[in-house]
Amino acid sequence: MAKEIKIRIYPDGRIVSETIGIKGKSCVNQMENIENITKAAIVNSEFTKEYNEIEEQSYTYQDNYQYGEN
Repeated sequence: MAKEIKIRIYPDGRIVSETIGIKGKSCVNQMENIENITKAAIVNSEFTKEYNEIEEQSYTYQDNYQYGEN
C-alpha cells in the first residue's frame, strides 16, 4: 500500500489531514510535515487503527562468499 497524507481545506479555513498506509508511531513524525505544508498548528489529533499496527520490513541477505576459494 502506498503511503499518503490527505489534506482537506474547508471554506471556513479548517484543515483536516489524514495519514494513510503509515503504520505505527511513524505517523506521528509526519505531524511536523503537515504543519509545515499547511502553515498551521495542529490543535486536535486522533490515531487511526494503523497507529497500532507494525510496519513490515523485509531484508535481503546475499552471501557472495565462494566456498572452497581463497
